[in-house]
Amino acid sequence: MAKAVSDDRGKSHDDLAPLLAAMFKEFQEAARKKPDAVLNAQKVRIVNRLLTDVLAILDGEPSRTYLELLKEDDLPQNSDVTLMLGQVVAAMDAFKERYYTFGSGWGRLRMAQRKSPPI
Repeated sequence: MAKAVSDDRGKSHDDLAPLLAAMFKEFQEAARKKPDAVLNAQKVRIVNRLLTDVLAILDGEPSRTYLELLKEDDLPQNSDVTLMLGQVVAAMDAFKERYYTFGSGWGRLRMAQRKSPPI
């Protein structure tokens, strides 16, 4: 039987994956220019705000064990954030691959079947 995901997790994935990809791209560019530049606390909070929701989607997935938020008391460099975001992007891609299916030319996430309420 095909694996399924809840409606909430599926919708959250679809909503957050483009934001994560855009953030990853920005950090890749920053790391190319200044790989050793240290993030300020505000940028760490912005990254963590998105990561908190992304990691919630990935709860229970095999890759989740290896993913974590940035530490605000130990500010990372651009290259560190790029490495970490690359892992999160890969985990989101694996999530999509695991739960995405095609039918009639349209792609959609397989959603868990809800039980009908008793009448």
